[in-house]
Amino acid sequence: MADLRTVFAGIKSPNPFWLASAPPTDKEYNVRRAFQAGWGGVVWKTLGEDPPVVNLSSRYGALGFEGRRLIGLNNIELISDRPLATNIAEIKRVKREFPDRALIVSLMVPCEEDKWKAILPIVEETGADGIELNFGCPHGMSERNMGAAVGQVPEYVEMVTRWCKQNTRMPVIVKLTPNVTNILMPARAARAGGADAVSLINTIQSVIGVDLDAMAPMPVVGGKGTHGGYCGPAVKPIALRMIGEIARDPIMAGIPISGIGGISNWRDSAEFLAMGSGSLQVCTAAMHYGFRIVEDMIDGLSNWMDQKGYERLEDLTGRAVSQFVPWNQLNMKFKTLANIDQDACVGCGLCYIACEDTSHQAISKKNTSDRRHYEVIEEECVGCNLCAHVCPVDDCITMVPQPVDGELTWPHHPSNPNCIPA
Repeated sequence: MADLRTVFAGIKSPNPFWLASAPPTDKEYNVRRAFQAGWGGVVWKTLGEDPPVVNLSSRYGALGFEGRRLIGLNNIELISDRPLATNIAEIKRVKREFPDRALIVSLMVPCEEDKWKAILPIVEETGADGIELNFGCPHGMSERNMGAAVGQVPEYVEMVTRWCKQNTRMPVIVKLTPNVTNILMPARAARAGGADAVSLINTIQSVIGVDLDAMAPMPVVGGKGTHGGYCGPAVKPIALRMIGEIARDPIMAGIPISGIGGISNWRDSAEFLAMGSGSLQVCTAAMHYGFRIVEDMIDGLSNWMDQKGYERLEDLTGRAVSQFVPWNQLNMKFKTLANIDQDACVGCGLCYIACEDTSHQAISKKNTSDRRHYEVIEEECVGCNLCAHVCPVDDCITMVPQPVDGELTWPHHPSNPNCIPA
């Protein structure tokens, strides 16, 4: 079996699967059950000052698609609404009982050095393995000049990170907000402040939908709504891109990355690891299916790694990063052509409709005595993949690479006015 043991920023855990800071990690009861189910670590729901915040009812909005629930989840919940002393006592008990699991404490206090200096020793005394600075919450806390209000300003990210590094022995993980134009700016600021690792992505600002009876954004609270934080499977592509941006950045080279954002199964996990993640944080999938989902994730990832010959997580982590390049480094001579498996084709015509109406008119349609027949017009096909994506039958339409005569990238193409001929 593949070795899934993890050492992330000096923090050890038996596997890379951690529960993210969120409702599932809000109290001792939840975290204890999560560890019993097999989770390698948790990030305790964000702690703040006393008196605690007040959370609302209701708190969640959900997006479904074609019968599938929770493709996306929107929440307007704030940080922990339980007293700081209660959380601290529970963290201490849990860490004592599960010394082999990673226990990270998420923190958020006002952007004042004395506030951070006051809370750090309280958390350190619990025996927790590290802290995660929540610079990402896009609602509620940002209105109080915390969360994303800090994470969107690189100077603040660097400043608070430095305060924490100067006042605690614990590894400092900086949780980045995706609600920025360039993720590298706050990431580099975190590194400049001495961060031991970064985690991303936090939730994305969103309005999940509008209640057309109440005429208010959902979830509706007393007849009104607000924007919230969006997460779940739908944000996975955004998370992978931002993680890859950091993993390939020379300035960020070598910094551990904890991947967050729509991880729901072993395949998602493998993709996040390949793009540079060293640990994996999960929230929505656990809220949807329960803590036992980690068993499938562990078994699936381990079995796949065995099949591929990856003995340790280090063999997999970052394997796709060198192939993640800017557009202008792609080979402009590479070409694929669509191919339709006539035995598998059910004659639905979706490929023809998509190509005829919205693409390159590269599929012909013929009516025979018993069925409709579709074929690719190779001289018109540009290899855009649209037909393969709309086809309802797996592997009925495949994209076949054509012989390549050398390589041509945009910096060396004659259409580039700055081109220097070879």
